[in-house]
Amino acid sequence: MPVKIAVLKETRPNEKRVAMVPAVADKLIKLGCEIHMQTGAGVASRIPDSAYKNVTFAANPQGLVSDADIVVAVQPPPAEVLGAMKEGSVLLSFVYAHREPELVKLMRDKKITCFAMELVPRITRAQAMDALSSQAALAGYYGALLGATHLARILPMMTTAVGSIRPAKCLVMGLGVAGLQAVATARRLGAMVEGYDVRPETKEQAESLGAKFVDTGVDARGAGGYARELTQEEKDKVAAVLTKHIQQADLVITTAAIPGRPSPKLISKAQVEGMKNGAVIVDLAADGGGNCEYSKPGETVQIGQVTIVAPLNVPSMLAEHASELYAKNQLNLIELMFDANKKFAINWDDEVLAKACLTHAGEIKNEAAKKAIEG
Repeated sequence: MPVKIAVLKETRPNEKRVAMVPAVADKLIKLGCEIHMQTGAGVASRIPDSAYKNVTFAANPQGLVSDADIVVAVQPPPAEVLGAMKEGSVLLSFVYAHREPELVKLMRDKKITCFAMELVPRITRAQAMDALSSQAALAGYYGALLGATHLARILPMMTTAVGSIRPAKCLVMGLGVAGLQAVATARRLGAMVEGYDVRPETKEQAESLGAKFVDTGVDARGAGGYARELTQEEKDKVAAVLTKHIQQADLVITTAAIPGRPSPKLISKAQVEGMKNGAVIVDLAADGGGNCEYSKPGETVQIGQVTIVAPLNVPSMLAEHASELYAKNQLNLIELMFDANKKFAINWDDEVLAKACLTHAGEIKNEAAKKAIEG
């Protein structure tokens, strides 16, 4: 029997991505899967239903998932759709369990096997399945463009008949995937770029992209490739060094986000109030509350002569390529669930599948989620 994969249309605000693109659908069909999609699932990503070949469409999401073996989505499906899934079926989507306790309990009680895309381990072997990184790269790129379009000046140096214009100064705070992409994009646009991160090993990466690294003397390397929480003394030391760089910058892009936790505050109100007239902050961590104390998630605000842009779900603003990358991440994860004979059989000894699993067989398998939801 072929494995039936159901693809849902996203319904949450600001979400334009789709979990399946035509090229990935073709590969899954060759793997022996049947693809069933909700009507219009790709329209917001500029992918019409007609672009998908050998795919069956249905309008009703509950009917679509009722006999599906695997359900794929970007955001977690609503309760009424989860409730229609059959026992033992597999769900692949972002979940962020701490934000969705009731949905996670429903998955547990329905004995749905959920692989949460944000839980894919950040190891070399899983890079092709790491949706956090693929989406963050797009966010970093777009963050530099948002900054350029909100500035009342240009980024590169320009020589004209009446004199030269100096290049803008750009500071990127947080040098993970998004931050490094922001550095690279701002440099390509011609800005003078500085990069800052509490993890000193990012210095070499920033410099390789043409940025000057801001060294505060604080090492905050943490587990899983993320930064640890700073002590108050460390925060004060960092702030003293960073204030000068923040207040000299024309554009500041912040990218410090930790999945499952509020975004750390990197820029205080006092630092904003001391920034130069016309400066712009692009806060790419707004989904977690923002890195700037003045940020209002989902809004652009003016504090004196400083503009603070805090967009939500930035990858969705680049829905076409975001969907393509995300669908490929899911394809690579699904392929792990098939054995050498192309038979659907989840190997629980596989580190990637085991660590990405949120719920299975009536249990919450991820320890952090289990503690948060079940105490």
